[in-house]
Amino acid sequence: MTDSSALSSVRVPYAAYLRVYEPLAAFPEPERSHWARYAARTDLPDAQRELRRSLADLVRVPPVPVPARESADAFVLTVEGAVLVCPWRTRLRGLLALEELVAGTLPAPVLDAMVPPEARARVAAEHERWRERNPDARPWIRGAVWHVPLRWFALFSDEEREYGPGDRERPAVLRYRTPMAQARRRLARALRALRGAVEEGAMTEGLTEVGRWLEEFHPRAVVELDYGGLVHALAPAAMAADRTAADLAEGIAALRDGDEELAREVYGRLAERWRAVRDLQFAN
Repeated sequence: MTDSSALSSVRVPYAAYLRVYEPLAAFPEPERSHWARYAARTDLPDAQRELRRSLADLVRVPPVPVPARESADAFVLTVEGAVLVCPWRTRLRGLLALEELVAGTLPAPVLDAMVPPEARARVAAEHERWRERNPDARPWIRGAVWHVPLRWFALFSDEEREYGPGDRERPAVLRYRTPMAQARRRLARALRALRGAVEEGAMTEGLTEVGRWLEEFHPRAVVELDYGGLVHALAPAAMAADRTAADLAEGIAALRDGDEELAREVYGRLAERWRAVRDLQFAN
């Protein structure tokens, strides 16, 4: 058994998250009643607890890449008196993450050391059977390690940015939140600007894929971009000065106005900023 006191001191991974919080009306029974009871609890877990549970499985011998059972936990948000929940769906996200890992570029010996072939084969078979029973399942949470994908910022405006430097009592936080309807409108405008100015590329494909994901959720949902563990990698001055959503909006507006030179300048600035963050993973 993993020592809980040891887990409480584990440093969180440097990951950022895109989350969707849906109103209770979006869930069928009996799930709706479960989340209504859950949201009334006074001991709701936070993001740190979810991460530590995941880390506890990974440090087991042998490692547990995907939980055996689906999580019954969620993040809870109250907006103007309405309760919204973002289910963790840790098992589903683990299955999807393992698929991405296997399809990635890791050398076979490294992949085998991280997740033995027997474990991968077993999990893949379980996932296939589960997909047959749940063809419409999708995660409420997306993650990115050592960066925030630029396409995520297209959903938000600088006015929705929330930054707190943190202190001894509270961790630092940098996040954006917006209504689903606003996120969809901004994404559609960004796609129109891109398609009218440049050829189809990674940014356009990424925005299209995010748009398909957002269409799966209730129109009165709330979308959140959370820098998560990245706040532990970035200096407070860098976080305070980070205005990526505003910069990306400037670049998209430049494309819409036909100012390709300014658009290239903005994109280059953003690429360099996030390249420097990615490079931190290789620092001692």
